[in-house]
Amino acid sequence: MSDMMASVSGVRSLADQLASLGPALSSAAPSGNFGAVLSQISSQMNALEGRAPAAAAATTTASLGAGAYASGYAGGQVVSAGSSPYAAPVSSGGSAGQAVVADAQQYLGVPYQWGSNDPSTGLDCSGLVQRVYSDLGLSLPRTSEEQATVGTPVSSLAQAQPGDLVFFGGNGYDGTPSSPGHVGIYIGNGMMIDAPRSGTAVQIDPVANPVAIRRILPATSAVPASSAYPLNGVGATLTSSYAPAGTTSAAMDSLGVPANLQPLFASAGARYNVDPLLLASVAKQESGFQTGAVSGAGAQGVMQLMPGTAAGLGVSAFDPAQAIDGAAQLLSGYLQSYGGSVPLALAAYNAGPGAVSQYGGIPPYAETQNYVSNITSMLASASAVTL
Repeated sequence: MSDMMASVSGVRSLADQLASLGPALSSAAPSGNFGAVLSQISSQMNALEGRAPAAAAATTTASLGAGAYASGYAGGQVVSAGSSPYAAPVSSGGSAGQAVVADAQQYLGVPYQWGSNDPSTGLDCSGLVQRVYSDLGLSLPRTSEEQATVGTPVSSLAQAQPGDLVFFGGNGYDGTPSSPGHVGIYIGNGMMIDAPRSGTAVQIDPVANPVAIRRILPATSAVPASSAYPLNGVGATLTSSYAPAGTTSAAMDSLGVPANLQPLFASAGARYNVDPLLLASVAKQESGFQTGAVSGAGAQGVMQLMPGTAAGLGVSAFDPAQAIDGAAQLLSGYLQSYGGSVPLALAAYNAGPGAVSQYGGIPPYAETQNYVSNITSMLASASAVTL
């Protein structure tokens, strides 16, 4: 009896909700932004059918843990939090593409806001794309239709590389390569970072059937060279010159690296061509080599990865091998982006590549300035041990 009464109550609630939609539809009509209206209907339907709604992602963790909405991109499927796509690592690709993905990951969890490319107020799909490429010094048009004319076409998803743009049809668009309604940034393994619609946030979604794929950067290019970024006096002459054979256990010992972590830094460094001593210096600054560390801001593990960043990289922040591997991926992309400049790569790791782009070098934040100075000093001292 109680179940029947609950169902009757749900039907009445849905009826009341539908009856009140007239003003909401009238208000949404001029802009065509019916997302909030549809969310109201969906919420009532979910409640009536006993399903939990796909809540909007208010934080980085929620955007990945609640299950990303993929309607239009994967046959209307909703990927559950435990599904394998969220554990898929970013594919290796061109270094410039890796830098694009690394930059996009910092915006995971930013709320969707139609017409905005400012993350402080929210981002829509093409605004996200424009913002990410702007962070890296490249100017793209504002709308998805215009962005679909930039770069070179990619024949199929099988040929796509991280950093490519993937386009889809959408309401009010014909869904052709020349008139797409949605765009995302491909990150590899059939996944993309995008801002889907009103009521969601920047998140990781599966890619199914894009109407077009465009490559903005050649796989061999680097965005942009370090000469475009003055170093503001911090470690101004330090560039990456990693030689795998040069790292010794004595150098690791000089940093106080625990013995069980030393081979992890060495293997990740060799895999991504990043100095293991740089990785170890970052870990010492970030966590003091504490694999279970959690910061007040929510950064986790030995490399202090934010949950959204770790999920985007397909790693566990609390697994030291995976966390070090993920940090090496990020730093490798940043080093390529900034012409091998270690200070700029460190600034991007700490403050985000958007801040490096905004200030044309190391941001004038005391925390970031001290962060870069401390790590470059540690790295210089440890490197001297190998000589």
